[in-house]
Amino acid sequence: MFSILVVTVFLASCLAMPIKDPYSYSSAVGQGGGTPFASYGEGRITGVRVWETNNNNYYYYYYYYNSNAYISGFQLRYGSTWSPVFGREGGEKQEMELFNDESIVEVSGKYNPVDYICKLVLTTNTGRTLSAGQPSQVSFNFYPANMGNELRLLSGRFNGAGITSIGAHWGLVYMERAGNSTLDTALETVTPTYS
Repeated sequence: MFSILVVTVFLASCLAMPIKDPYSYSSAVGQGGGTPFASYGEGRITGVRVWETNNNNYYYYYYYYNSNAYISGFQLRYGSTWSPVFGREGGEKQEMELFNDESIVEVSGKYNPVDYICKLVLTTNTGRTLSAGQPSQVSFNFYPANMGNELRLLSGRFNGAGITSIGAHWGLVYMERAGNSTLDTALETVTPTYS
């Protein structure tokens, strides 16, 4: 009888243990001037667009030592709906559509501490990448703190020319009832019975 009581107390204490926070945040990099933004949408991120401004008409010295190549804007698609454009649609556009069950698990790139995000690289759990911008200035690398998490949103600041700072928010999609995970499908197929 005593052993049953010990096992019961042990199991109850395990259930009472705090659950690790399923979300994490990669702190923003960049000078951070301008208007704040945070992408939003329901469901998993299914597409990305990034605009890059590359002013090649400047002298090499000015181009090399001053960041004239930078990320001017980006847009995320949640499910089938595109978010607003954060920044502006100026320059060359890079676009990537994600496959079913593909998610963004790393955000990296380069930033100039006095003006813009210079390069943005988004990497998925299948190893595919979208890369825009030029590889100069200070490096950054964001990834989720918890296994199984994926990119949920990007936040930061932008001005009339481009993105001045960026940070990443990570989480679990199924917890938000996105409608595209196997857990959601299983929950929706259960028919409640009443007695």
